[in-house]
Amino acid sequence: MTAVLPPDMHRFKLGSCTITVVRDGASVMDNPWETFGSNQAPDTVRKLLEQNFLPTEKLVNSYAPAIIDTGSDVIVVDTGFGAAGRVRGLGRFREGLKAAGYTPEQVTVVALTHLHGDHIGGLMEEGAPAFPNARYVTGEIEYAFWTDKAREGTPAEGGHRTVLANVVPFAGKMTFLKDGGQIVSGMTAMLAPGHTPGHLVFHLESDGKQLVMTGDTANHYILSLGRPDWEVRFDTDKAQAAKTRRRIFDMIAADRIPFLGFHMPFPAVGFVEKQAEGFRYIPKAYQFEL
Repeated sequence: MTAVLPPDMHRFKLGSCTITVVRDGASVMDNPWETFGSNQAPDTVRKLLEQNFLPTEKLVNSYAPAIIDTGSDVIVVDTGFGAAGRVRGLGRFREGLKAAGYTPEQVTVVALTHLHGDHIGGLMEEGAPAFPNARYVTGEIEYAFWTDKAREGTPAEGGHRTVLANVVPFAGKMTFLKDGGQIVSGMTAMLAPGHTPGHLVFHLESDGKQLVMTGDTANHYILSLGRPDWEVRFDTDKAQAAKTRRRIFDMIAADRIPFLGFHMPFPAVGFVEKQAEGFRYIPKAYQFEL
């Protein structure tokens, strides 16, 4: 067989909204302890993986942008890798958008949890806006950090250049949010810093149903949620990121509401239960079908 299968998609209802999650792709990472639990002994990380029936030497990281159709708006939340990732089998969100029945021209809002490359790579296609009729939303603190020339000569320089190329061209059509800012009616932003300085999570409510889109607040369903205090290599401020994980997932667990995490196992939607050391992840089943 030589046919390329369409990207994985998953659609469900939240009140009067239709949400479609698209798997932008997945990558295999070696030595999980170098990324998750980087302040722990490697054998401690291996043991937790083994206890949860996961391989100890490799880890699969997947990426899940989403489409929210409110009936009046078509909102894209994060855009995946875009063309830069396609040489590695990533960057499939645009393809998934079309397979889900939408055209790029129908997208009215692009909301960005933060400005790492796997979230902003799909903003441009062949040098032109990928979503030509959209307005754009991201965090005020986030944008200021990544566009600051102070990033030059630091480990953040690569991200700085990507933001200059992919995000700055949309500055004139962009809304910069503070904590509590509104994206559309029923959808608000909450500041959740640590992974990046201005990282946002989005709270969506429709007809009394709720969903929190947590972005990269937690990047692994066992190693981040089960041990939220463990350091993660990708987090800019590791101590602040741990505090934010606790705060956001304490709220989600207490309110018993679902969340969509960009790097959770596809379709990336589930619940959390608070436990002694962290949180237990429960993937969605048929809760949204009844």
